[in-house]
Amino acid sequence: MPCETSRGNPRSSHDASLAFAFTVIAWLDARSSFPPLDAALAEPNGLLAAGGDLSPARLIDAYRRGIFPWYSDGQPLLWWSPDPRMVLYVGEFRMSRSLAKRVKRREFEIRVDTAFDAVIDACASVPRGGQAGTWITREMIAAYRRMHRLGYAHSIEAWRDGELAGGLYGLALGKVFFGESMFARATDASKVCLAALVALLQQLGVGLIDCQQETGHLASLGARAIPRREFARELGELIHSNAVPAGWKAGPIPEQR
Repeated sequence: MPCETSRGNPRSSHDASLAFAFTVIAWLDARSSFPPLDAALAEPNGLLAAGGDLSPARLIDAYRRGIFPWYSDGQPLLWWSPDPRMVLYVGEFRMSRSLAKRVKRREFEIRVDTAFDAVIDACASVPRGGQAGTWITREMIAAYRRMHRLGYAHSIEAWRDGELAGGLYGLALGKVFFGESMFARATDASKVCLAALVALLQQLGVGLIDCQQETGHLASLGARAIPRREFARELGELIHSNAVPAGWKAGPIPEQR
């Protein structure tokens, strides 16, 4: 699911090929536009450009095109659009029996946008097996907090006994939710958040979650890989403006039954 588990750390994943890639990709300044998606490299998969900034205007433009930032401390700002692209069509979400039972037992109180800062901080800091470091840098945290204040970035949170047990965050644009990262301090807490997100998106008429990169974990939840060109076409059909999407309200929400 969205998406720390799929991204890992770009430095550890691509160090060998990044040095060469930096010599061939586009370098952006404040006024540069993104290159076309078919200019992205095959190795490392999807690396499109470097530089630019994390301003709201730049981020909105990137996500509308199917591009996202991903880099580590000490690297330049890197922009990616992998091919294929992992997506979850909301109607194809698969909930295992064990997860369905956990949701039905209401082990967590699910809230929307009541602790966005805490969720993104936890996504950046909670240890993950097989991953060294994090791509959620201080600059990324500041940028997505700014997007949250503007009404684009949202968190889904699982609470137990007054403590934040898990959560996820991402960006909403048009009829698409772009998943960014998730974390869990209790078993299945982040998966319960995903189930709640799917139910909420169904209510809002949002049918597509961008999961960015392919993993078996995402596939087990119903996500599948589609060609980048098809993904870009769908974005064009589902996002018609840069306006803040309506319908997101902070507070508790009922869990999916």
